[in-house]
Amino acid sequence: MRMNRQRELADQHLRRLEDGEGMVNSFRADFFRMFRANRLAAFSLLLILLMILGAALAPVLTPYAYDDMDLQRRLSPPSAEHLLGTDEGGRDILTRLLYGARVSLMIGVVPTVLSILIGALLGMLAGWYGGITDTVIMRLADIVLAFPSMLLAMLMMFALGDGIINVVLTLAMMNWASVARIVRAETLRLKNAEYIDAARTIGVSGPVMLLRHILPNCLPTLIVLFTLNVPTAILTESSLSFLGLGIQAPDASWGLMVNAGKNFLFNAPWLSVIPGLTIMVAVLAFNFLGDGLRDALDPHLKDR
Repeated sequence: MRMNRQRELADQHLRRLEDGEGMVNSFRADFFRMFRANRLAAFSLLLILLMILGAALAPVLTPYAYDDMDLQRRLSPPSAEHLLGTDEGGRDILTRLLYGARVSLMIGVVPTVLSILIGALLGMLAGWYGGITDTVIMRLADIVLAFPSMLLAMLMMFALGDGIINVVLTLAMMNWASVARIVRAETLRLKNAEYIDAARTIGVSGPVMLLRHILPNCLPTLIVLFTLNVPTAILTESSLSFLGLGIQAPDASWGLMVNAGKNFLFNAPWLSVIPGLTIMVAVLAFNFLGDGLRDALDPHLKDR
């Protein structure tokens, strides 16, 4: 009787995962429930989409190039010709802000995706197989987490050198450890579930169970981690660029713009204030969106 019950549970779960309809419908329902219940999260998503749209349409929205210099108009205040003013090289601030969004958002998203992929894979392997695999992966994670994140980022940038690719690699290698710890804990909780025992009974292999049973149940947590880790990556890149270790001129990034304007705070404050406020808005938007998604996707909060 117990064997038949396990087979029935396993067959039902496998059919649900094969068509994916239950999971997609559940996520869609939770997502729209978040919009109805959390207006701040919905507004934050709108702001993020507007930032992405502005970055993508930068050549259309502004007649200037991000590296066009006009020394006769250097440090010009906001005007009809230059809506946000110009910098110390006579470059249009709005143009550099839009092109800088490409770099800052890309550096926020790409390293976060890489760190989540690496952390999710290592966390599932550690939690599922245990033993020496768990020990090695978790001790590596402990080493990474033992360093202050900003200090580790500075050390890696000193070793690798500046540039966009090195910033991406640095941020990805910084953040995988915390993801691995969370996914490992989820895997340890899920691998003793009844449907996992049923899947073992009918001969489902370990890698298949990881991909079709464990990973889908970790996705809500990974989505929330993504929205919360992106602002951390943006802030770290901005800090590195401010210190001269990240993006280098003539490329544009929000952190680099803040750094370039720090010497003109009294006679041209818009050089640093405008990109600084943009960073703040972007970080808050991702954080509020992450909070909304967490409230919508966390099964312990749904019933409250």
